[in-house]
Amino acid sequence: MSKHLFILFEHAAGYALFSVKEFDEVAALLPQVESSVTDISKFQSVVKLVAFQAFRNGPNSLDNINAIAAGELHPDLQTFLEKEVPASKKKVQVILGVGDSKIGQVISDTLGISCQHAGIVTEIMRGIRTHFPHFINALTEATAGKAQLGLGHSYSRDKVKFNVNRVDNMIIQSISLLDQLDKDINTFSMRIREWYSYHFPELVKIVNDNYMFARLTNLIGDRTKLQPEMADSLEEVVMDSAKVKAIFEAAKSSMGIDIGTIDLINIQMFAKRVISLTEYRKSLSEYLHSKMQSVAPNLAALIGEQVGARLISHAGSLTNLAKYPASTVQILGAEKALFRALKTRGNTPKYGLIFHSTFIGRAGAKNKGRISRYLANKCSIASRVDNFSDVPTAVIGEHLKQQVEDRLKFYETGENPAKNIDVMKQAVVEAQEAREKVLKQQKKLARREKKRKLKEAESNHLDESSIVENTTENGTPAKKKKKKKTQDDDEVITNDADTTVEEVKKKKKKKTQDEDEAITNDADTTVEEVKKSKKKKKKKSEVEDSSNMEVDETEAVITKKQKKKKSAE
Repeated sequence: MSKHLFILFEHAAGYALFSVKEFDEVAALLPQVESSVTDISKFQSVVKLVAFQAFRNGPNSLDNINAIAAGELHPDLQTFLEKEVPASKKKVQVILGVGDSKIGQVISDTLGISCQHAGIVTEIMRGIRTHFPHFINALTEATAGKAQLGLGHSYSRDKVKFNVNRVDNMIIQSISLLDQLDKDINTFSMRIREWYSYHFPELVKIVNDNYMFARLTNLIGDRTKLQPEMADSLEEVVMDSAKVKAIFEAAKSSMGIDIGTIDLINIQMFAKRVISLTEYRKSLSEYLHSKMQSVAPNLAALIGEQVGARLISHAGSLTNLAKYPASTVQILGAEKALFRALKTRGNTPKYGLIFHSTFIGRAGAKNKGRISRYLANKCSIASRVDNFSDVPTAVIGEHLKQQVEDRLKFYETGENPAKNIDVMKQAVVEAQEAREKVLKQQKKLARREKKRKLKEAESNHLDESSIVENTTENGTPAKKKKKKKTQDDDEVITNDADTTVEEVKKKKKKKTQDEDEAITNDADTTVEEVKKSKKKKKKKSEVEDSSNMEVDETEAVITKKQKKKKSAE
């Protein structure tokens, strides 16, 4: 039974299917195939292009490559293989060569095509990758390179993508930097202690804290110039009057050598660097605390910010930590000890990174393994809640912490803790209430932000309109008189159509006259009273005018009738 080999090649431009001529002979002559890979004329005698299916666009190529990387069969690839790969016959067996064993397994399971990914297939793939533009007429080396570069950029961007609200990458980087800073500050502090102790060796015994020692080194400088006026500044650093007195006494009878000005300047510069590093470490720990409260609040409430951040960093991400079982979380960080114990058939480790939590330190020697197992179980629950909850709250983490506390009491005193079902029911109810509160606060903040944006837009619109009004056609600023005219015109527009600019001016004059009359009248009268009296006079005049109008109309009607009678006569 002869074999017919087809090669599936995935390129940035599309899928290509090649057939290998005389597969049995080629498989036997592997060294000749390896030598013919570099020569295109020899390689074309071995491999022939059967079919090529180009990708529709960039997103389509990214979807196909992501499916191949995940070991899945994309619908485009499935239709291409069903259409182009012939079925095996009695005398001819069809074999499909693929570059990855995972995709080969999926193809053989779904389509029933036998796949091969080792042996001669790898060498033929290498040759196809080298000479691929020569097999397709519409593809050149430049266009193939551009397609590969574009797909590579989009693929890497898709892999690097992360959720903006859940930035666990920042936690990983900050906790690793925090650990590095701890090591650096300790080594630098030991260097300062050794360096400054040549001049003032007694200070090391008085002050044990590294940060405090660096500040005192920068403040004291030359011990021979230490004066009583510096006692207040020293007490601010040391926060102990007894230690300040001890420093002064030690400075008087010190056994250290004298120090030069240049040496002292170098020591103080190095001390300033150490002080700045320790202050930055404090700010970084606060930043880590805020990030853990927003990303994994339940895990932080249960086991602490730093231990929780180390668990996330060691797992790679919060999602990876949520996928781990409790047994893996328990020994996370103790992999070397675990494999050593498995190799030597010794006792496996009881805890890894969770050993740094306070619960294991408070437990007895007999109960450390039990409490570590229980704590790992609660940590896995907290990480899953943090990973899959939309609105992160620390309510469930606090309840889980209380459960660990109750378990510690049970190991010490034998007091039975509350049941897990009852605790979780109460925790879920409180978590829902906390989420509702958080959502309400978010809505309030969104409303305030909308109002602020609307006010800014209105103010910007008013500023633009005032700029337009205050400029002439030539772009020069208008005078104040023109502004008054525009105001009068605006008032005319708002009034009836019959009114004119002059009538508006008359009304304004009347207002000023009313105010003047109010001033000239008695002190008891006001502007409003004058206006009321004038309104009454106007009403009377209007009534008289209406009566006169009615009289005039009746007289006109009578005159008309008399004229008609005369004309009839």
